[in-house]
Amino acid sequence: MSEHHKKKIIGRDISWLAFNARVLQEAADATVPLRERVRFLGIFSNNLDEFFRVRVAALKRMIQLGEKANMHLEESPQTIIDEIQMIVLNQQSEFYRIWEEVLKELNQQNIFLKTEKNLNPEQQEFVRKYYDEEVSPNVIPLMIESIPELPNLRDKSIYLAVVMWKKESALKRKYALIEIPDRDLNRFLQLPSPAGEHHILLLEDVIRFNLPEIFSFFGYDQYQAHVFKVTRDAEIDIDNDISTSLIQKIEKGIKNRKKGKPVRFVYDREMDPGMLEFLIRKLNLSKKDNLIPGGRVHNFRHFMDFPEEVFKLKKQRKKPFEHPLLRDKRVTDVLIKRDVMLSVPYHSFNPIIDLLREAAIDPDITSIKITCYRLAQQSKIINALINAVRNGKQVTVMLELTARFDEEANLEWKERLEEEGVKVLIGIQNMKVHAKICVIRKKTKDQNFLYGFVGTGNLNEKTAKLYADHFLLTSNQKIMADANRVFGFITEPKNGHLLKECTTLIPSPWYARKELLRLIDVEIRHAKKKKNKAGIILKMNSLSDETLILKLYEAAKAGVEIKLIVRGICCMMTQNAKFERRVFAISIVDEYLEHARVWVFHNKGHEKVYISSADWMVRNLDHRVEVTCPVYEETIKKEMIDILNIQLHDNVKARWLDNVLSNEYVSSSKKKIRSQVETYNYLYKKSLIVSEISSH
Repeated sequence: MSEHHKKKIIGRDISWLAFNARVLQEAADATVPLRERVRFLGIFSNNLDEFFRVRVAALKRMIQLGEKANMHLEESPQTIIDEIQMIVLNQQSEFYRIWEEVLKELNQQNIFLKTEKNLNPEQQEFVRKYYDEEVSPNVIPLMIESIPELPNLRDKSIYLAVVMWKKESALKRKYALIEIPDRDLNRFLQLPSPAGEHHILLLEDVIRFNLPEIFSFFGYDQYQAHVFKVTRDAEIDIDNDISTSLIQKIEKGIKNRKKGKPVRFVYDREMDPGMLEFLIRKLNLSKKDNLIPGGRVHNFRHFMDFPEEVFKLKKQRKKPFEHPLLRDKRVTDVLIKRDVMLSVPYHSFNPIIDLLREAAIDPDITSIKITCYRLAQQSKIINALINAVRNGKQVTVMLELTARFDEEANLEWKERLEEEGVKVLIGIQNMKVHAKICVIRKKTKDQNFLYGFVGTGNLNEKTAKLYADHFLLTSNQKIMADANRVFGFITEPKNGHLLKECTTLIPSPWYARKELLRLIDVEIRHAKKKKNKAGIILKMNSLSDETLILKLYEAAKAGVEIKLIVRGICCMMTQNAKFERRVFAISIVDEYLEHARVWVFHNKGHEKVYISSADWMVRNLDHRVEVTCPVYEETIKKEMIDILNIQLHDNVKARWLDNVLSNEYVSSSKKKIRSQVETYNYLYKKSLIVSEISSH
């Protein structure tokens, strides 16, 4: 790969690590409520686990396969892995520095994380009893030196590595492993505490405290136990063997994931050196396998669920409010007259569920078609759909079985839906269905009428409280006819021509990339004429597609004003002396996860505004079924542009996306603007005005 090529874009994995560093910045920020800082440490940790499971594992596989697997990479896989290792070690030490700070602050709020060594007599008794009644049935120690082969250690689990010996003969040591049963039990045990204090003991420390009891029959008096975890390769290699059904492949894949090759070994640096050597040997790891020494506590992802009730300062998130146009009205009645844009989590997500519930009992409704990618555990969406089937409607659900890490849940949903008589589609060979669409068919006096929605986020009422997304509820017949064509394609992938026939929606694969290049070209032409203003505003999760990035470079050189809001990966070099206008590029990481994709093309002042399920990545544009939807209604267009402008003026939670990934905060002496707070206020104020007008 030539030097020239290397410099064109920033490496995807390195850019992703810079995004996770922004999450860590939130945990470090003393102005963020303590409860949230603990949660951000959990998110950072969970993100990093997934990164190793998926990206690092894929890079390692490329090394094994040799250069021929070198796809879409800026440098050799080994160079990238070496760079990742350096960055991760730095981030890890920053993580532990912040964790120490957070621990101090927890103590100041009278929240104490105890260890097995500093429990008072009452707590000791409590922990003994809790262990006997709740924990012991879930604990199976493995005496490891006597077994020839280590059993498969589970990914996502933490283990205690136990070393035992007698005081008088320290040489005779015995080794054991215990898996911490945090799938069955809460990781955080609240102990009897002095008045006004909260004492919490981690599950692994409950087990540490009881080691003498667990191993009593050996007669040892000295115990040492340290935590470690193994992160495994999570890629489900769904090969193209058409004879096995997708479901069997996934079930096999999930089993294989549990046995995937270890890609990272994280351990307590205080661990007994003999035990450490033993584990590394038994797991067939080598020094270059991301052996990461850490502190006493691991698997911080559980800290996303740290007990809420112990915090004094209950800084409540502002509650979602009802969309003003839908207040006290049937959602269906409003949609039939006009479009409505829901912006969650500011607006309530309920209208989506209400829309399906209304359709389920409406005698004129004949069918409902919907795509589901990640569902909530007790999904109200599914309940409404099952209700519709029971009421004699035809219901088709496109359930993406390969939504990563949700495969098992989605297999269960598939069985449940099919039992009820729902037609379940499970996607297309080698192509995830990531579009967020719903088409409801109403039959009145021999006439068919379609309505539904197109969105940027998952139909998941739990994440809709945390993820910022947009859903366009519409009865625009052209949009709905196109959404129906997309369903036709998903049902019968041989009918690729159906996507070509779309007149309003821009589907992926095949068409979105062409259309985006065309839209950028239009702005380039306008910029070159000098008398016209030309501009593009792009908001998305990830920008890594090289073809589109090169086209944006061309636009910037021609004088098109480009503004970017990219939450995660951004591979574009945003600083270049040859750009006629400076590219304005920021990332916002705050309380809510910025998940929406919104694109605006200036178009000589007649703005074209789109919402989409797709990021600008090769996989979204070429290997997935996605939908990009134009926004036609002027009031909604204005609302979308207003929200983008609020974000572009954020000087509290925005970071510059520069060429060196510095993650510097955007700061200015002007009034402080925290875009998520301002967006809430903006939409809330609009809802009051609308209510005023409608009450007169």
